[in-house]
Amino acid sequence: MSETVLEVRDLVKHFPVRQGVPRRTVGVLKAVDGVSLELRAGETLGVVGESGCGKSTLARMLTAHERPTSGEVTVLGRSLLDLRGRELRRARRHIQLVFQDPYTSLDPRMTVAEAVREPYDVNPDLAPRRDRDRLARDLLEVVGLSPGHGDRYPHQLSGGQRQRVGIARALALRPRVLVCDEPVSALDVSVQAQIVNLLERLREEFGLAYVFIAHDLGVVQHLADRVAVMYLGKVVETGPEADVYGSAAHPYTQALLSAAPVPDPALRGTRQEIVLDGEPPSPVDPPAGCSFHPRCWKAVASCAERPPALEPVAHPRHVAACHLRT
Repeated sequence: MSETVLEVRDLVKHFPVRQGVPRRTVGVLKAVDGVSLELRAGETLGVVGESGCGKSTLARMLTAHERPTSGEVTVLGRSLLDLRGRELRRARRHIQLVFQDPYTSLDPRMTVAEAVREPYDVNPDLAPRRDRDRLARDLLEVVGLSPGHGDRYPHQLSGGQRQRVGIARALALRPRVLVCDEPVSALDVSVQAQIVNLLERLREEFGLAYVFIAHDLGVVQHLADRVAVMYLGKVVETGPEADVYGSAAHPYTQALLSAAPVPDPALRGTRQEIVLDGEPPSPVDPPAGCSFHPRCWKAVASCAERPPALEPVAHPRHVAACHLRT
C-alpha cells in the first residue's frame, strides 16, 4: 500500500460574525465543520461541491495559509499545527497550492522567471544562487513554456500560460502534494484540457499526489482516483471515483451528477435531472440534523432530528452521511 502523504482529522474552521460598533460577535460562520481526509502517494483526491461549501477554506488550511479552529493536518507524518517559523516553512515545501486565478496569484511587477525563481530565494538551501535562474527556466520548459517566456510579465501571457507559470512556481520546492484550488475554472474549455493533461503528466513524472478542487464533475472524474463531496462545510460522501460516480449514495451527490453535462451526444436526454429547491442554508445558522434535509426530496422525520455519520455503503472505502443511503 502506498505511503500516506497527507492526513486530515476533524478539521474545523469557524469565523466570528461581527456587527455594530464596537464590533460585537453575534454568531459563528462554520466554513469547515469536521472534515477528515487521507491522501496517498501518487493519488488524486477530487473535492467537489457548490460554491460556499468550504472547499477553498479547506485548501488554505491544508497548506497552512489559514490556521484551523481545531483539528489536525499531517504532511509526511508531521503535524503542521505544531510548527512555527522556519520549521513550518520547511514543512510547507512538501505541500504547495495552485491558485484558482492565475493572474492575481502572480506579482505583476516580477517577470515570469523572477516569479518562478522566488521560492529558491526564500529557501536558499535548495539551490546555489548561481543555479537559480537556470532552474527557473528549466521548470518553465517542464510545464510547456519556452525559456523566452521568462522575460515576460504576467499581463503579457494568456490565462493558460499564466496557470503554467503558477504550476512551475509550485513545483520549484519539489513538493510531494499539490493542492489545486479550481485551477482550470477561469480558463477556456480547450485550455482546461491542456492544463488537465499537463497535471496528469506531472503526476507521473514527479510522483505527485493531488488534492484537486473543482466545480466541474467531468474534470474531476477524468483526474481523480477518489472523490469527496462537500456540503455546508462537511464531507457527505467519499469513495473511489467509480463508486461515487457509478452508484452515488447521498442525494446531494446524485443531484450534482444529474446536473453535470453528458459528453456523449447519444446519451443526452437519458438521465433525469434533479433540481434542488432553494439555496444552500447559511453556514451561520445551519439546519438541525442533516444539513441537506431542507432541500432533500427523500427526507424523512429523522433527517431533521439527528445528523448522520459517515458510514459504509457497499464496502468500507465508500461512505456516505445519509440516514437513507443506498
